[in-house]
Amino acid sequence: QVKLVESGGGLVQAGGSLRLSCAASGRTFGSYAMGWFRQAPGKEREFVAAITWSGGTTYYADSVKGRFTISRDNAKNTVYLQMKSLNLEDTAVYYCAAESSGLGHARADGYDYWGQGTQVTVSS
Repeated sequence: QVKLVESGGGLVQAGGSLRLSCAASGRTFGSYAMGWFRQAPGKEREFVAAITWSGGTTYYADSVKGRFTISRDNAKNTVYLQMKSLNLEDTAVYYCAAESSGLGHARADGYDYWGQGTQVTVSS
C-alpha cells in the first residue's frame, strides 16, 4: 500500500514557475515508478511525466518537454515536478501516481496508486 499526497500547487502568472511535490508513505516507495498526470476541466486526464524507480530514466509528454522536470528522492519518499514557463494550457489538477513495475509509462490505467491532486492555475 502506498499513500500519496501532493503539494505545491497554486496560482501563478503565465511564464512563471512552480514546483510540485508528492510525498509517499510506505517502505516500498523506492521500487515504484512515479508519474505525474493532469486533468483540466472538461478534459480527460493526461500524462505529464514519469520516472523509473531508480530515477535513471524519465519520460515527458511533448507538451511539457523542455519546460517540466520530474525528479525523485528515494531517501525522502518524494517525487517532484519542477514546472517552468507555465502557460494557460497548463492549468489543471495535477496528480501523482505510483506504478509497481518500476519502469514507468504514460498509461494512467497502469498506475496502482493515486494522490488526491493539487490545483495549478496559470493566469494571464
